[in-house]
Amino acid sequence: MNKILFSLALLFGLVQSNAQAKEGITLTVVIENVLNDEGSILSALHTQTTFMKSMGIENKKDEAKQGELTLVFNNVEPGTYAISVLHDENDNSRMDFETNGMPKENYTMSQNPVLMGPPSFNDVKFTIDNTDLELILRF
Repeated sequence: MNKILFSLALLFGLVQSNAQAKEGITLTVVIENVLNDEGSILSALHTQTTFMKSMGIENKKDEAKQGELTLVFNNVEPGTYAISVLHDENDNSRMDFETNGMPKENYTMSQNPVLMGPPSFNDVKFTIDNTDLELILRF
């Protein structure tokens, strides 16, 4: 009888600990106005530490498809983040610039800022709390 009670208590404890294990949030990012099927769409989820300095904490490379593209970042912990997206039309894994310094390829960032020059983290940051989130960005 003690073995049965011990087994039931152990099973109950495992079920409780699994129920309490919290997974992160699902962040869905819809990219509107992909102008053509050339190259790839490069996207990154950034913290303030990685923004405009290095690769994001999660990076994606998707085939470009004209129209709309949906990206999903799973198990994101609550916090403050930024998204950067580049339509890398020539697949060279970097942003190309005109001689005057203007970007040759389409890009967008969270908050869809209209800027003259590079954005700051504060320009593009958003907060993830305890619920799934969907952002809509436009090239």
